Amino acid sequence: MKSNNSHSTEEDLKQETSPTNSPLTTLDSRFNQTLRSVQGNFLGNLWIMMLLDESKVRNFLRLLKGRSFPGKVLITRRSDPPDGTVLGSPGVNRSPSEIDRSPSKHMDDPDEDKIHRNKPNTSTTVNKLKPSMSNPEDKSKEAPRFVMGARATDTARLMKFTKVLGGTTVILDKLRELAWSGVPPYLRPNVWRLLLGYAPPNSDRREGVLRRKRIEYFDCVAQYYDISDIERTDEEINMLRQIAVDCPRTVPDVTFFQQAEVQKSLERILYTWAIRHPASGYVQGINDLATPFLVVFLSEHLEGSVDNWSVADLDPEKISNVEADCYWCLSKLLDGMQDHYTFAQPGIQRLVFKLKELVRRIDEPVAKHMDEHGLEFLQFAFRWFNCLLIREIPFHLVTRLWDTYLAEGDALPDFLVYIFASFLLTWSDKLLKLDFQEMVMFLQHLPTNNWSHQELEMVLSRAFMWHTMFDSCPNHLAT
Repeated sequence: MKSNNSHSTEEDLKQETSPTNSPLTTLDSRFNQTLRSVQGNFLGNLWIMMLLDESKVRNFLRLLKGRSFPGKVLITRRSDPPDGTVLGSPGVNRSPSEIDRSPSKHMDDPDEDKIHRNKPNTSTTVNKLKPSMSNPEDKSKEAPRFVMGARATDTARLMKFTKVLGGTTVILDKLRELAWSGVPPYLRPNVWRLLLGYAPPNSDRREGVLRRKRIEYFDCVAQYYDISDIERTDEEINMLRQIAVDCPRTVPDVTFFQQAEVQKSLERILYTWAIRHPASGYVQGINDLATPFLVVFLSEHLEGSVDNWSVADLDPEKISNVEADCYWCLSKLLDGMQDHYTFAQPGIQRLVFKLKELVRRIDEPVAKHMDEHGLEFLQFAFRWFNCLLIREIPFHLVTRLWDTYLAEGDALPDFLVYIFASFLLTWSDKLLKLDFQEMVMFLQHLPTNNWSHQELEMVLSRAFMWHTMFDSCPNHLAT
């Protein structure tokens, strides 16, 4: 029985990775090696998992079946059950990650949707999965085809979102399950407010609560920000100056954030938050964490590319509401990771240590190579945890990544370890060829400029699988 199962698994893997000289061939090869190296025998892992939780084994086998990882399912014809049932994700039975896509095009053109979802050409599918090395201008033209994925436009999936959000009281566990795999852009502002606990689940109370919280924010701005320096302490003056310096440096590649009014809003948000959280105050990197909220909440009022947005097109009341929503959502996010930004940032240091141990268990050759060359994880991973990868990936992918972040809720800090391990080991073969200085330079300037949603989905898929394996068997991480 054991040999047959092993043989079947190997045949499936060979069929998936058959194209030669493909970037994915190396990735899959490394991935398969990882599966074999994680605590040895594959079936042994399943037996351990079975002893702990039989349902996790079923989920794990469904994930591995035919090497149909979530990032690939989206570009091939799906064989999901008619009721839209999907595999549960870590912690709260959420789905493996998928790409989010605006429903408008498929909804308006059902014929094109039918053609897209039924393409049988295998070579076309493989080509879509290859990391693009084309001209950035060509990439931007193709972006609308890949910005969002099939399942976000799937009628059953949209109906589930509509059903969950349309009730008198939103069941947050169900919303998290759906959101983990990506949220359609036009639903994202409301979903994020709910996931963070800023907007109440009860629809009857929602409008009143938001109105009250927005008024409360601007009362705080009037009390702490709209005052002269004479009324501030020296520490507060220095903090405000540092924020004013950091705001123009925030996401410099996106011209939208260079607008004076946007930077002023960001400055008010950060300073008000810092004054109200004296245990940490302002820490560089928090400015990056506010940017996804600004973009998402402004998307309710502005259309088209972010680069073409102008806040001058909005009336002051809408801008004020967006700013207030950003402040409260940033506060909710940071409430779950307070020790990441207190003195010496002990929360981040603890997670960096866990990341090192996880990488050592998953890919010992890489961990050993980095150790032999004296490269400490703190030298590159500290920024990852501090800014939640915003500086490491193209900004147009950030909101999709944050769908999963916010769906994780209180479990996010621990799940970040798995995401960052998956992110790092994307370049495991490359790292083995570099010395200390080359590794430092490479990890500080990772080649993600041409990443599409496919690469991000693969990172999340691996993180999901490793979390499923290790979270059930914590002794795997023991020394």
